[in-house]
Amino acid sequence: MSVFKIKINFEEKDHESVELPIAVGESVLDVCLDNGIELQHNCGGVCGCSTCHIYLTKGEDNVQEISDKEEDFIDRAVNPKISSRLGCQCILIDGDLEVTIPDQSQFLGH
Repeated sequence: MSVFKIKINFEEKDHESVELPIAVGESVLDVCLDNGIELQHNCGGVCGCSTCHIYLTKGEDNVQEISDKEEDFIDRAVNPKISSRLGCQCILIDGDLEVTIPDQSQFLGH
């Protein structure tokens, strides 16, 4: 099984960027949860909300294409950009990734 690297940057200034392994078939949300990185996922990671919203800054060709359903939820995310994806739907197919996790302190119950 091929393992690549994911660099995770954070909008929150007190968080250092980290580089972690990511395997083909794994989602950005999986990697975050497996490594103790806080990324909200109110629906449980099934593309049913927008709380695992991230910015995919490098490697857009290395993940599954965005679906219409995912696009609909991104429209409801806080501060969506052209590089926005949902962490649960950002599934590696090949190569390295770089993402930025939006400020998670905006979520209640945090």
